[in-house]
Amino acid sequence: MSEFRAEKRVVVRPDAQTLARGVAKRFFQRVSARAAEGKTTHILLTGGTAGTAVLHAAGESDRRREVDWSKVHFWWGDERFIPADDPERNETAARAAFLDHIDVPAANIHPIAASDAGRSHDEAAADYAAELASFAAEDLPWPRFTLAFLGVGPDGHIASLFPDRSEISDTEHAVLAVRHSPVPPSERITLTRPVINSSRRVWLVLPGTDKASALGLALAGASYHSVPAAGAKGRKQTVFFVDEAAAQGVPEELIDPEF
Repeated sequence: MSEFRAEKRVVVRPDAQTLARGVAKRFFQRVSARAAEGKTTHILLTGGTAGTAVLHAAGESDRRREVDWSKVHFWWGDERFIPADDPERNETAARAAFLDHIDVPAANIHPIAASDAGRSHDEAAADYAAELASFAAEDLPWPRFTLAFLGVGPDGHIASLFPDRSEISDTEHAVLAVRHSPVPPSERITLTRPVINSSRRVWLVLPGTDKASALGLALAGASYHSVPAAGAKGRKQTVFFVDEAAAQGVPEELIDPEF
């Protein structure tokens, strides 16, 4: 299977619920270790069913009380450009599932502006780019994300970077306003691939039989223009967390039983 990229790990769990709890456990291990060392940590959150399930599992865990959240900053890989009180916003789901259940300073939560915040679509994207720049790492024009969570659509999209569209190829901007999205709502705001891939670790969470095809193509090294998930890669680690339903057809040698 020489066409597969061995540096991408695949972790398989029996079902979506067990998967979400396992990812949450590893999230706490990573964040707790850094907080204990006094290191500032930047986390990139995702929305969708799988991403929210992980946050629900984290929000229900007693381990959330063991972390010094003053050292942790939360950002979003993308957002639906809709009103602030709309339950479809990724921010709304993340707050209800997790952020409202931890003692994190309000200043450490960095949401993307809603459509009713008094800023245009393009202005909201530019504002988020400026917010990222205000926390720039020494070698980057944005924060160095310790961990980026990504959901994956059945079409292989990540964040709001959809197949065969210009946004997936953009390397000049940190943040883009997305119009006429193939998945509703039509207006979104997304981080670009260079920002996501500057993360130390990229964890993609994709349970369900409808994700099996996207997973297979991503592992097989498909063009990221057509399968954006294939182009997601952390600087230190890239892990696909899947359930048995999504793992159909994954070569045994790519599954990491120890992770």
